[in-house]
Amino acid sequence: MMALRFAIALLLVSLSAQAWAERRVALVIGNSAYRYAVPLSNPKNDAVDMTAKLQALGFEVVAGEDLDLSGMRGTVRDFIGKLDGADMALLFYAGHGVQVNGTNYMAPVDARLSTYNDLDFEAVPMDLVLSAMERTTKVNLVFLDACRDSPFSQNLGRSMGTRSGSVGRGLAKLGTGVGSLIAFATQPGNVALDGEGRNSPFTSALLKNLGTPGQDISRDLINVRKDVLEATDGKQVPWDNSSLTGDVILQPLSGNTAVTTGAKGGDVEVAYWETIKEKTDKRFFEAYLRQYPSGAFAALASLKIDEIEQAATDRGKAPSISIEGVEVAEAHPDLDVTQASADPRALTKATQTELTRVGCLVGQADGKWGPGSRKALQAFAEQRGLKLAGLEPTKEVLRAIKNIPERVCAPVKVKAFDGAWALTRRAGNSACDYTEQSTTIFIDGTEISAMVPLAGTITADGAFDIYLSFVDDDGAPRQNHIIGRLQGAKGSGEFSRVGGECAGVVRLDKRTE
Repeated sequence: MMALRFAIALLLVSLSAQAWAERRVALVIGNSAYRYAVPLSNPKNDAVDMTAKLQALGFEVVAGEDLDLSGMRGTVRDFIGKLDGADMALLFYAGHGVQVNGTNYMAPVDARLSTYNDLDFEAVPMDLVLSAMERTTKVNLVFLDACRDSPFSQNLGRSMGTRSGSVGRGLAKLGTGVGSLIAFATQPGNVALDGEGRNSPFTSALLKNLGTPGQDISRDLINVRKDVLEATDGKQVPWDNSSLTGDVILQPLSGNTAVTTGAKGGDVEVAYWETIKEKTDKRFFEAYLRQYPSGAFAALASLKIDEIEQAATDRGKAPSISIEGVEVAEAHPDLDVTQASADPRALTKATQTELTRVGCLVGQADGKWGPGSRKALQAFAEQRGLKLAGLEPTKEVLRAIKNIPERVCAPVKVKAFDGAWALTRRAGNSACDYTEQSTTIFIDGTEISAMVPLAGTITADGAFDIYLSFVDDDGAPRQNHIIGRLQGAKGSGEFSRVGGECAGVVRLDKRTE
């Protein structure tokens, strides 16, 4: 088994080396320790953690934390000096930001910004960085976790008197040149939350989702949006503006270049692999090899088959552990249970993930062990004939669940939402070719369907996740991603076009007829 895992790791390293042959440069700034404004708890941590994340993704990072004006200008200059010859450039900024007359500024820690005239001498315009990036590199990615409710906006507003309407709340929407993507922590013009943990909600989601192997960055950002909505109870909605002309995959699974235009056949293969790569049944990988005998992941599929077969052999030889007197097979040795058990929250989240996989838990793994998780664990134990000493996550319980390859519990019905619903999408920008459209959807348990190409799921607490497929006027296949929550007989949320700029809000009303 060790030799097999080493072979897989060696293959992945080889593929990653090919994928990162291009040159990537990033600027990361996080300002927390403001001297003349309310300090922020997260930005410095956000910058440190994002630097590590981007370095792992092959970026050469120019980083700075708690920078005054001189330090900020020097760091920006160092970054711009490294852009020549780069294939991809990235900017991440966390800290206080302010917009005046549609222009966004990054605030150094020594900024006072008491009057309008101070802007040119005490702040750094974001356009200074963006213009240099777009002049030099073909692919530019910008992440702005700076839409906090800045006290500088209040100062500037008071000083400008009747012109105070030019000082905006949050950050202004930025125009992008071809080949650029700009992601805001929340909608342009709104403010974002700083968060209570080590990182802000937006940066936490970026650290989790950015660079998902084999996945285009547009999908990464959809997952970021979902995580932030969940973490903020729907109060904060990340937003992005893109003029990318092809897929941007920060961590490819094959020897493809990181920026590809992507043939549709290749997209299907990658999507197929993403669906099966975590499976523990070798039949999925055998089916992949039949479909793609010379595919990008053929070598990995063969290794996965060998690994699964070896694991089955090892399970037959492995010692047993006892959960309150009931024998269960020890999990195969490549499961990282020991590492998860060292962190109580990680252990809880891993146990919830496994309970969801075997069909006993409905909802997302959030690391919070409550009544729903205990009920799911009890259902698992009853289905497997186990007698548990308690209903709390333990290393032994996690191993027992991980060792089960198939669904154990029957699908849970969410009866409260069953029936027909009117789903109304209202366009939020001019990129949509309609103002409002309505569709009837049907909820049956946890599944959402419709007479049109639509599919989705809903959790016990009403959170829904839907994909609506359609063909645009040019005959190209498109998808809208719709997320939100139902409460009683009504619901609300937002939608965005996958790979496009059309976006808006949704309303759901339960039909009574």
